[in-house]
Amino acid sequence: MSTVAVRGLVGASAADLWRVLVDLPRRAPDGGPVELLTAGEFGPGTAWRETRRRPDGGTLAEEFVVLAAEPPRRLVLGSPGEGVDYRITWALRDVRRRRRRCAAVTVTVRAQPAATSGRAVALLLGGLAARATEKVLRQDLATLAAACQAEAA
Repeated sequence: MSTVAVRGLVGASAADLWRVLVDLPRRAPDGGPVELLTAGEFGPGTAWRETRRRPDGGTLAEEFVVLAAEPPRRLVLGSPGEGVDYRITWALRDVRRRRRRCAAVTVTVRAQPAATSGRAVALLLGGLAARATEKVLRQDLATLAAACQAEAA
């Protein structure tokens, strides 16, 4: 199993960041489409598919399901991949920086090979995949921070 974690500060409260984080159409990466796969309120069992742009110009559709939601502190998502299952955990907490309220955010992705082929790919591409995952997480965090700033303006 490999783990990638990214930490950052967002100039909003944990509650404000949570609202943006769970507003799925607004959270869409690169403005890509988000397709809800379940109905009802956001919480455990909520599932969606989002489309992301790949560095090579293609697209990648990913499905996510909420495994746990503890507003506004913790969100755990599951996402099946090709030969690897992912668990993404968002941990939020309020902090003060320079007399301003901010949300300290830690996003952790754990990749668990789901098959023998997944273990082989992890061994061959583990470092490369970890760097790519970290880049995506940093971009997601920046997108959420920008959405929070736009909401506050």
